[in-house]
Amino acid sequence: MRKVLYLALSIIVVVVVISRFNPFSTSDSPNTKSETSVAEAAPPKCSTIIETVKPGEALYDIFTRLGLDTDELYEIAAASRSEYNVGRLTPGRSLSLEVDDENHVRSLTYNIDSNNMLRVKRTDKGFSAEKCDIPYTTTLVHLSGTVHDNLVSSMDDLLLALDLSDIFAWDTDFATDIRKGDTYKLVVEEQRLDGQFVKYGKILAAEFINNGRAHYAYRYDQNGKVDYFDREGRSLKKAFLKAPLSFRRISSTFSRHRFHPVLKVYRPHLGVDYAAPRGTPVSSVGDGTVIAAGYRKGNGNYVKIKHPNGYITYYLHLDKIRRGIHRGTHVKQGQVIGNVGSTGYATGPHLDYRVMINGNFVNPLTLKLPPGVPVSKAHLASFRAFRDGMNSSLATIELPVTASNSKAKDRG
Repeated sequence: MRKVLYLALSIIVVVVVISRFNPFSTSDSPNTKSETSVAEAAPPKCSTIIETVKPGEALYDIFTRLGLDTDELYEIAAASRSEYNVGRLTPGRSLSLEVDDENHVRSLTYNIDSNNMLRVKRTDKGFSAEKCDIPYTTTLVHLSGTVHDNLVSSMDDLLLALDLSDIFAWDTDFATDIRKGDTYKLVVEEQRLDGQFVKYGKILAAEFINNGRAHYAYRYDQNGKVDYFDREGRSLKKAFLKAPLSFRRISSTFSRHRFHPVLKVYRPHLGVDYAAPRGTPVSSVGDGTVIAAGYRKGNGNYVKIKHPNGYITYYLHLDKIRRGIHRGTHVKQGQVIGNVGSTGYATGPHLDYRVMINGNFVNPLTLKLPPGVPVSKAHLASFRAFRDGMNSSLATIELPVTASNSKAKDRG
Protein backbone atom coordinates (compact mmCIF):
# COMPACT_ATOMS: atom_id res chain seq x y z
CA MET A 1 0.00 0.00 0.00
CA ARG A 2 2.81 2.37 0.83
CA LYS A 3 4.49 1.57 -2.51
CA VAL A 4 1.29 2.34 -4.42
CA LEU A 5 0.91 5.71 -2.63
CA TYR A 6 4.52 6.61 -3.37
CA LEU A 7 4.08 5.74 -7.06
CA ALA A 8 0.94 7.89 -7.32
CA LEU A 9 2.66 10.90 -5.77
CA SER A 10 5.60 10.49 -8.20
CA ILE A 11 3.27 10.52 -11.21
CA ILE A 12 1.57 13.71 -9.95
CA VAL A 13 4.95 15.48 -9.55
CA VAL A 14 6.04 14.47 -13.09
CA VAL A 15 2.75 15.73 -14.59
CA VAL A 16 3.11 19.08 -12.80
CA VAL A 17 6.70 19.52 -14.00
CA ILE A 18 5.79 18.67 -17.63
CA SER A 19 2.84 21.06 -17.50
CA ARG A 20 5.02 23.86 -16.11
CA PHE A 21 7.58 23.67 -18.89
CA ASN A 22 5.35 22.60 -21.82
CA PRO A 23 6.02 25.03 -24.70
CA PHE A 24 2.49 24.48 -25.96
CA SER A 25 0.91 25.38 -22.64
CA THR A 26 -1.55 28.29 -22.68
CA SER A 27 -0.86 29.21 -19.06
CA ASP A 28 0.47 32.70 -18.41
CA SER A 29 3.65 31.52 -16.68
CA PRO A 30 6.89 33.59 -16.57
CA ASN A 31 8.42 31.35 -19.25
CA THR A 32 5.70 32.02 -21.86
CA LYS A 33 4.91 35.18 -23.79
CA SER A 34 1.45 36.58 -23.79
CA GLU A 35 -0.50 36.84 -27.02
CA THR A 36 -0.36 40.62 -26.79
CA SER A 37 3.45 40.78 -26.58
CA VAL A 38 3.90 38.45 -29.58
CA ALA A 39 1.72 40.60 -31.86
CA GLU A 40 3.52 43.05 -34.14
CA ALA A 41 3.70 46.64 -32.95
CA ALA A 42 1.24 48.95 -34.72
CA PRO A 43 2.89 51.16 -37.37
CA PRO A 44 3.49 54.74 -36.25
CA LYS A 45 0.94 57.35 -37.27
CA CYS A 46 2.23 59.79 -39.90
CA SER A 47 1.33 63.30 -40.98
CA THR A 48 2.28 65.11 -44.18
CA ILE A 49 3.87 68.56 -44.11
CA ILE A 50 3.97 70.51 -47.39
CA GLU A 51 6.40 73.43 -47.56
CA THR A 52 7.17 75.99 -50.26
CA VAL A 53 10.87 76.84 -50.26
CA LYS A 54 11.41 80.49 -49.33
CA PRO A 55 14.16 82.70 -50.83
CA GLY A 56 17.48 82.00 -49.13
CA GLU A 57 16.09 79.00 -47.27
CA ALA A 58 18.04 75.73 -47.04
CA LEU A 59 16.79 72.29 -46.02
CA TYR A 60 18.58 72.73 -42.68
CA ASP A 61 16.46 75.84 -42.02
CA ILE A 62 13.25 73.93 -42.77
CA PHE A 63 14.24 71.03 -40.49
CA THR A 64 15.15 73.45 -37.69
CA ARG A 65 11.91 75.42 -38.06
CA LEU A 66 9.84 72.22 -37.93
CA GLY A 67 11.82 70.82 -34.99
CA LEU A 68 13.05 67.78 -36.94
CA ASP A 69 16.22 65.85 -36.19
CA THR A 70 19.09 67.37 -38.21
CA ASP A 71 21.01 64.08 -37.91
CA GLU A 72 18.33 62.59 -40.16
CA LEU A 73 18.89 65.49 -42.56
CA TYR A 74 22.52 64.48 -42.98
CA GLU A 75 21.45 60.88 -43.62
CA ILE A 76 18.96 62.08 -46.25
CA ALA A 77 21.63 64.25 -47.89
CA ALA A 78 24.05 61.32 -48.03
CA ALA A 79 21.43 59.00 -49.55
CA SER A 80 20.43 61.62 -52.15
CA ARG A 81 23.92 62.68 -53.20
CA SER A 82 24.04 60.50 -56.33
CA GLU A 83 20.61 61.73 -57.48
CA TYR A 84 20.43 65.38 -56.37
CA ASN A 85 22.15 67.74 -53.97
CA VAL A 86 19.45 68.62 -51.43
CA GLY A 87 21.63 71.50 -50.28
CA ARG A 88 20.47 73.34 -53.41
CA LEU A 89 16.79 74.16 -53.03
CA THR A 90 15.08 76.53 -55.46
CA PRO A 91 12.75 79.19 -53.98
CA GLY A 92 9.10 78.59 -54.86
CA ARG A 93 9.48 74.83 -55.33
CA SER A 94 7.37 72.34 -53.36
CA LEU A 95 8.81 70.14 -50.59
CA SER A 96 6.73 67.43 -48.92
CA LEU A 97 7.72 65.65 -45.67
CA GLU A 98 6.03 62.64 -44.11
CA VAL A 99 6.70 62.67 -40.35
CA ASP A 100 5.64 60.05 -37.79
CA ASP A 101 4.26 60.65 -34.28
CA GLU A 102 7.80 60.39 -32.85
CA ASN A 103 8.92 63.25 -35.14
CA HIS A 104 11.02 61.00 -37.39
CA VAL A 105 11.05 61.67 -41.13
CA ARG A 106 9.56 58.72 -43.01
CA SER A 107 9.80 60.22 -46.51
CA LEU A 108 10.72 63.41 -48.39
CA THR A 109 9.60 64.54 -51.85
CA TYR A 110 11.05 67.56 -53.65
CA ASN A 111 10.24 68.91 -57.13
CA ILE A 112 13.67 69.40 -58.72
CA ASP A 113 12.23 71.11 -61.81
CA SER A 114 9.04 71.04 -63.85
CA ASN A 115 9.69 67.45 -64.99
CA ASN A 116 11.67 65.66 -62.25
CA MET A 117 11.18 64.98 -58.57
CA LEU A 118 13.35 63.52 -55.80
CA ARG A 119 11.85 60.82 -53.59
CA VAL A 120 13.55 59.78 -50.35
CA LYS A 121 12.14 56.96 -48.20
CA ARG A 122 13.14 55.44 -44.86
CA THR A 123 13.97 51.74 -45.05
CA ASP A 124 15.19 49.13 -42.57
CA LYS A 125 18.75 50.01 -43.61
CA GLY A 126 18.40 53.81 -43.52
CA PHE A 127 17.25 56.13 -46.29
CA SER A 128 17.09 55.42 -50.04
CA ALA A 129 16.63 58.02 -52.81
CA GLU A 130 15.54 58.07 -56.44
CA LYS A 131 14.93 60.71 -59.11
CA CYS A 132 11.76 60.13 -61.11
CA ASP A 133 9.22 61.85 -63.35
CA ILE A 134 6.57 64.03 -61.75
CA PRO A 135 3.27 62.10 -62.12
CA TYR A 136 1.31 64.63 -64.15
CA THR A 137 -2.14 63.99 -65.56
CA THR A 138 -1.92 64.81 -69.27
CA THR A 139 -4.85 65.83 -71.46
CA LEU A 140 -5.09 67.43 -74.90
CA VAL A 141 -6.36 71.01 -75.12
CA HIS A 142 -6.96 73.46 -77.96
CA LEU A 143 -5.43 76.94 -77.94
CA SER A 144 -5.78 79.82 -80.37
CA GLY A 145 -4.84 83.47 -80.55
CA THR A 146 -4.07 86.55 -82.59
CA VAL A 147 -0.70 88.30 -82.59
CA HIS A 148 -0.97 91.99 -81.71
CA ASP A 149 2.62 92.82 -80.80
CA ASN A 150 4.87 89.77 -80.45
CA LEU A 151 4.34 86.06 -79.88
CA VAL A 152 5.21 86.08 -76.16
CA SER A 153 2.79 88.84 -75.17
CA SER A 154 0.09 87.29 -77.37
CA MET A 155 0.40 83.81 -75.83
CA ASP A 156 1.01 84.69 -72.15
CA ASP A 157 3.20 81.60 -71.81
CA LEU A 158 6.90 82.07 -72.53
CA LEU A 159 7.82 78.39 -72.82
CA LEU A 160 4.91 77.63 -75.14
CA ALA A 161 5.80 80.64 -77.29
CA LEU A 162 9.42 79.46 -77.47
CA ASP A 163 8.29 75.96 -78.42
CA LEU A 164 6.08 77.30 -81.21
CA SER A 165 8.86 79.56 -82.52
CA ASP A 166 11.29 76.61 -82.42
CA ILE A 167 8.93 74.47 -84.52
CA PHE A 168 8.78 77.05 -87.31
CA ALA A 169 12.30 78.43 -86.73
CA TRP A 170 13.54 77.12 -90.09
CA ASP A 171 10.91 79.04 -92.10
CA THR A 172 9.91 82.00 -89.94
CA ASP A 173 12.06 84.65 -88.31
CA PHE A 174 10.01 85.72 -85.31
CA ALA A 175 11.81 89.09 -85.20
CA THR A 176 11.22 90.21 -88.79
CA ASP A 177 8.45 88.04 -90.23
CA ILE A 178 5.75 88.45 -87.56
CA ARG A 179 2.82 90.68 -88.56
CA LYS A 180 -0.01 92.16 -86.54
CA GLY A 181 -3.04 89.98 -87.12
CA ASP A 182 -1.10 86.73 -87.53
CA THR A 183 -2.99 83.83 -85.91
CA TYR A 184 -2.20 80.46 -84.38
CA LYS A 185 -4.13 77.29 -83.50
CA LEU A 186 -2.59 74.54 -81.39
CA VAL A 187 -3.37 71.02 -80.23
CA VAL A 188 -1.17 70.75 -77.15
CA GLU A 189 -0.71 68.63 -74.05
CA GLU A 190 -1.80 70.20 -70.76
CA GLN A 191 -0.20 68.81 -67.62
CA ARG A 192 -1.86 68.95 -64.21
CA LEU A 193 -0.87 67.82 -60.73
CA ASP A 194 -3.57 67.14 -58.14
CA GLY A 195 -6.06 68.81 -60.45
CA GLN A 196 -4.07 72.05 -60.72
CA PHE A 197 -2.63 73.32 -64.01
CA VAL A 198 1.19 73.18 -64.00
CA LYS A 199 2.42 73.62 -67.57
CA TYR A 200 1.90 72.85 -71.21
CA GLY A 201 3.63 69.82 -72.69
CA LYS A 202 4.28 68.86 -76.31
CA ILE A 203 2.62 70.65 -79.22
CA LEU A 204 1.11 67.85 -81.34
CA ALA A 205 -0.18 70.02 -84.18
CA ALA A 206 -0.02 73.69 -85.09
CA GLU A 207 -1.46 76.06 -87.66
CA PHE A 208 0.29 79.42 -87.94
CA ILE A 209 -0.96 82.09 -90.34
CA ASN A 210 1.89 84.52 -91.01
CA ASN A 211 1.25 87.50 -93.32
CA GLY A 212 -1.59 85.59 -94.96
CA ARG A 213 0.43 82.41 -95.53
CA ALA A 214 -0.54 79.22 -93.67
CA HIS A 215 2.15 77.08 -92.03
CA TYR A 216 1.36 73.66 -90.57
CA ALA A 217 3.31 71.38 -88.26
CA TYR A 218 2.62 67.83 -87.04
CA ARG A 219 4.66 66.05 -84.39
CA TYR A 220 5.22 62.52 -85.68
CA ASP A 221 7.32 59.61 -84.42
CA GLN A 222 8.87 57.25 -86.94
CA ASN A 223 10.96 54.44 -85.48
CA GLY A 224 11.59 56.39 -82.27
CA LYS A 225 12.78 59.52 -84.07
CA VAL A 226 10.40 62.40 -83.40
CA ASP A 227 10.27 65.40 -85.71
CA TYR A 228 7.84 68.03 -87.01
CA PHE A 229 6.57 67.72 -90.58
CA ASP A 230 4.42 69.79 -92.92
CA ARG A 231 1.19 68.60 -94.57
CA GLU A 232 3.06 66.63 -97.22
CA GLY A 233 5.31 64.87 -94.72
CA ARG A 234 8.34 67.06 -95.42
CA SER A 235 10.55 67.80 -92.42
CA LEU A 236 10.36 71.36 -91.11
CA LYS A 237 13.97 71.01 -90.00
CA LYS A 238 16.53 72.42 -92.41
CA ALA A 239 20.31 72.64 -92.46
CA PHE A 240 20.20 76.09 -90.76
CA LEU A 241 17.87 77.84 -88.36
CA LYS A 242 16.37 81.06 -89.70
CA ALA A 243 18.09 83.00 -86.89
CA PRO A 244 20.58 82.23 -84.06
CA LEU A 245 18.49 83.64 -81.20
CA SER A 246 14.84 84.14 -80.27
CA PHE A 247 12.75 87.27 -79.69
CA ARG A 248 14.93 90.18 -80.70
CA ARG A 249 14.83 93.01 -83.24
CA ILE A 250 17.09 93.72 -86.19
CA SER A 251 19.01 96.93 -85.60
CA SER A 252 21.13 96.78 -88.77
CA THR A 253 20.74 94.74 -91.95
CA PHE A 254 23.17 93.32 -94.49
CA SER A 255 24.73 96.17 -96.50
CA ARG A 256 27.67 96.84 -98.82
CA HIS A 257 27.75 100.50 -97.74
CA ARG A 258 26.77 101.30 -94.17
CA PHE A 259 27.83 104.18 -91.86
CA HIS A 260 29.64 102.54 -88.92
CA PRO A 261 28.29 103.98 -85.62
CA VAL A 262 31.66 103.67 -83.84
CA LEU A 263 34.25 104.27 -86.56
CA LYS A 264 32.11 107.03 -88.21
CA VAL A 265 32.98 105.86 -91.73
CA TYR A 266 31.11 104.11 -94.51
CA ARG A 267 32.05 100.47 -94.90
CA PRO A 268 30.36 97.17 -95.75
CA HIS A 269 28.26 95.49 -93.08
CA LEU A 270 28.27 91.86 -94.17
CA GLY A 271 25.86 90.48 -91.60
CA VAL A 272 22.69 91.16 -89.64
CA ASP A 273 22.70 92.86 -86.23
CA TYR A 274 20.18 91.42 -83.78
CA ALA A 275 19.58 93.74 -80.83
CA ALA A 276 18.76 91.73 -77.69
CA PRO A 277 19.26 92.02 -73.92
CA ARG A 278 22.76 91.28 -72.67
CA GLY A 279 23.05 87.61 -71.78
CA THR A 280 20.48 86.37 -74.32
CA PRO A 281 21.62 82.87 -75.41
CA VAL A 282 23.11 82.61 -78.91
CA SER A 283 22.86 79.24 -80.71
CA SER A 284 24.64 77.69 -83.64
CA VAL A 285 22.26 77.73 -86.61
CA GLY A 286 23.47 74.34 -87.79
CA ASP A 287 25.68 71.34 -87.13
CA GLY A 288 29.36 72.10 -87.61
CA THR A 289 32.86 72.47 -86.21
CA VAL A 290 34.24 75.54 -84.44
CA ILE A 291 37.23 76.82 -86.43
CA ALA A 292 37.86 79.94 -84.32
CA ALA A 293 36.74 81.25 -80.92
CA GLY A 294 38.31 84.11 -79.02
CA TYR A 295 38.70 87.88 -79.01
CA ARG A 296 39.52 90.42 -81.71
CA LYS A 297 39.56 94.17 -81.34
CA GLY A 298 36.71 94.89 -83.74
CA ASN A 299 34.71 91.68 -83.36
CA GLY A 300 35.05 91.42 -79.60
CA ASN A 301 34.35 87.90 -78.36
CA TYR A 302 33.41 85.85 -81.41
CA VAL A 303 32.82 82.29 -82.64
CA LYS A 304 33.33 81.03 -86.19
CA ILE A 305 31.76 77.71 -87.26
CA LYS A 306 32.33 75.65 -90.39
CA HIS A 307 29.33 73.70 -91.73
CA PRO A 308 28.97 71.15 -94.54
CA ASN A 309 28.75 72.23 -98.21
CA GLY A 310 31.00 75.29 -97.90
CA TYR A 311 29.01 77.27 -95.30
CA ILE A 312 30.69 79.26 -92.49
CA THR A 313 28.81 81.27 -89.86
CA TYR A 314 30.11 84.08 -87.61
CA TYR A 315 28.80 85.25 -84.21
CA LEU A 316 30.37 88.57 -83.11
CA HIS A 317 30.35 90.92 -80.06
CA LEU A 318 29.46 88.14 -77.60
CA ASP A 319 29.47 88.95 -73.90
CA LYS A 320 30.79 85.47 -73.12
CA ILE A 321 31.73 82.38 -75.07
CA ARG A 322 30.29 79.22 -73.52
CA ARG A 323 32.71 76.94 -71.71
CA GLY A 324 33.88 74.13 -73.98
CA ILE A 325 33.43 76.16 -77.17
CA HIS A 326 36.88 76.34 -78.77
CA ARG A 327 38.67 75.47 -81.98
CA GLY A 328 37.84 71.88 -82.94
CA THR A 329 34.60 71.64 -80.92
CA HIS A 330 31.77 69.89 -82.75
CA VAL A 331 28.43 71.67 -82.21
CA LYS A 332 24.85 70.70 -82.94
CA GLN A 333 22.10 72.82 -84.43
CA GLY A 334 20.54 74.89 -81.66
CA GLN A 335 23.45 74.36 -79.23
CA VAL A 336 24.19 77.50 -77.19
CA ILE A 337 27.67 78.82 -78.00
CA GLY A 338 27.63 82.18 -76.19
CA ASN A 339 25.58 85.12 -74.98
CA VAL A 340 24.69 88.50 -76.44
CA GLY A 341 27.09 91.28 -75.42
CA SER A 342 28.71 94.48 -76.66
CA THR A 343 32.40 93.59 -76.81
CA GLY A 344 34.57 95.02 -79.59
CA TYR A 345 33.27 97.89 -81.74
CA ALA A 346 29.69 98.03 -80.46
CA THR A 347 27.45 100.76 -79.08
CA GLY A 348 25.12 98.40 -77.25
CA PRO A 349 24.32 94.71 -76.69
CA HIS A 350 23.63 92.92 -79.97
CA LEU A 351 24.71 89.97 -82.08
CA ASP A 352 26.39 90.51 -85.44
CA TYR A 353 25.51 87.32 -87.34
CA ARG A 354 27.20 86.55 -90.68
CA VAL A 355 27.06 83.76 -93.24
CA MET A 356 29.73 82.94 -95.82
CA ILE A 357 29.27 80.50 -98.73
CA ASN A 358 32.36 79.33 -100.61
CA GLY A 359 34.30 82.40 -99.54
CA ASN A 360 31.56 85.02 -100.17
CA PHE A 361 29.39 86.70 -97.56
CA VAL A 362 25.65 86.48 -98.25
CA ASN A 363 22.57 88.06 -96.70
CA PRO A 364 21.35 85.70 -93.91
CA LEU A 365 17.78 86.99 -94.28
CA THR A 366 17.49 85.81 -97.90
CA LEU A 367 19.37 82.55 -97.49
CA LYS A 368 17.46 79.51 -98.78
CA LEU A 369 18.45 76.03 -97.65
CA PRO A 370 17.38 72.50 -98.60
CA PRO A 371 14.82 70.71 -96.38
CA GLY A 372 15.54 67.89 -93.98
CA VAL A 373 14.62 64.21 -94.19
CA PRO A 374 10.89 63.61 -94.97
CA VAL A 375 8.58 60.91 -93.61
CA SER A 376 9.67 57.58 -95.08
CA LYS A 377 7.42 55.73 -97.54
CA ALA A 378 6.91 52.98 -94.98
CA HIS A 379 5.41 55.48 -92.50
CA LEU A 380 3.59 57.75 -94.96
CA ALA A 381 0.15 56.11 -94.60
CA SER A 382 0.38 56.24 -90.80
CA PHE A 383 1.53 59.87 -90.91
CA ARG A 384 -1.37 60.85 -93.18
CA ALA A 385 -3.87 59.26 -90.81
CA PHE A 386 -2.35 61.16 -87.87
CA ARG A 387 -2.29 64.41 -89.90
CA ASP A 388 -5.94 64.04 -90.90
CA GLY A 389 -6.95 63.50 -87.28
CA MET A 390 -5.03 66.59 -86.19
CA ASN A 391 -6.52 68.62 -89.05
CA SER A 392 -10.00 67.69 -87.83
CA SER A 393 -9.07 68.98 -84.38
CA LEU A 394 -7.54 72.20 -85.75
CA ALA A 395 -10.68 72.81 -87.83
CA THR A 396 -12.84 72.84 -84.68
CA ILE A 397 -10.74 75.54 -82.97
CA GLU A 398 -12.25 79.00 -83.16
CA LEU A 399 -10.11 82.12 -83.31
CA PRO A 400 -10.76 85.00 -80.90
CA VAL A 401 -13.23 87.52 -82.24
CA THR A 402 -12.21 90.76 -80.52
CA ALA A 403 -8.90 92.38 -79.59
CA SER A 404 -9.85 92.26 -75.91
CA ASN A 405 -10.26 88.50 -76.24
CA SER A 406 -6.93 87.85 -77.97
CA LYS A 407 -6.46 84.34 -76.57
CA ALA A 408 -8.87 81.43 -76.38
CA LYS A 409 -8.77 78.01 -74.77
CA ASP A 410 -11.02 75.10 -75.63
CA ARG A 411 -10.72 72.00 -73.46
CA GLY A 412 -12.90 69.89 -75.72
